[in-house]
Amino acid sequence: MLTAIASVQVGSSIARGLFDDLGASGVTFLRLFFAALILAVITRPAVRHWSAAAWRSAALLGVAMAGMNLIFYLSLRTVPLGMAVTVEFLGPLLLALVQTRRLTDLLWAGLAAAGVLLLGFDSGGSAPLSGLLLAFIAGLFWASYIVLSARLGALAPGTGGLAVSLSVAAVLVLPFGTAGVTGVVAHPALLVGVVAVAVLSSVLSYGLEMHALRRIPTRVFGILMSLEPAAAAVAGLLILHQRLGPAEIVALVLVTLASAGVTLGRREPVVSSA
Repeated sequence: MLTAIASVQVGSSIARGLFDDLGASGVTFLRLFFAALILAVITRPAVRHWSAAAWRSAALLGVAMAGMNLIFYLSLRTVPLGMAVTVEFLGPLLLALVQTRRLTDLLWAGLAAAGVLLLGFDSGGSAPLSGLLLAFIAGLFWASYIVLSARLGALAPGTGGLAVSLSVAAVLVLPFGTAGVTGVVAHPALLVGVVAVAVLSSVLSYGLEMHALRRIPTRVFGILMSLEPAAAAVAGLLILHQRLGPAEIVALVLVTLASAGVTLGRREPVVSSA
């Protein structure tokens, strides 16, 4: 599970480094396309036997994945990785609050809100509110991804449904990502980074999470998921040389504690971002 978290954040850091050449939208499309291709080859989903409900669920999940990935990468243009993931994590946190409905969760929600307000009012100019808003919207798509992926998993066993959803997401993002295709054609060497992003942030992380869920309780899985913001901050520092200030670190800790606290009261599985 820890390897999956590290894989996702290292992939995001590599993706951010490709923005200058391929654009955020271009990297998003190429990541989704290659992830769908790799998973389709590995899983070979038996779509001929799918029900209409399974197809609808796969399509809806593809819409959620398109929005989640594209909007998050757009936020990374102006927001450091650690801050972006901190704000994005509010989506799964809100979903957990809706599902548990415990009075103590209000305290956790207040703690998370304090962290986000701290980011908004004391970001030192390093993160405009527009970028933070994009990260939050990506978090809402992340929450919908959690719900829809669970629904698809019940209708289409295995990971074949994920390959179909990734294909739908790639098609939806294609109109925004043509610059990335042009950039790769002009500079084929960039394909190495693009495929690395697809493998690290989608293929490898999903596979590791599935194996982890077979071996650890879902509550432990959810608590470990709350390490995402901290892992993103470390990856941003080591790979992108993005340093967070004291107030930003405090905000990250507050949101992480709130996420862990809410997860302790949950019994439902928590699923990672795409």
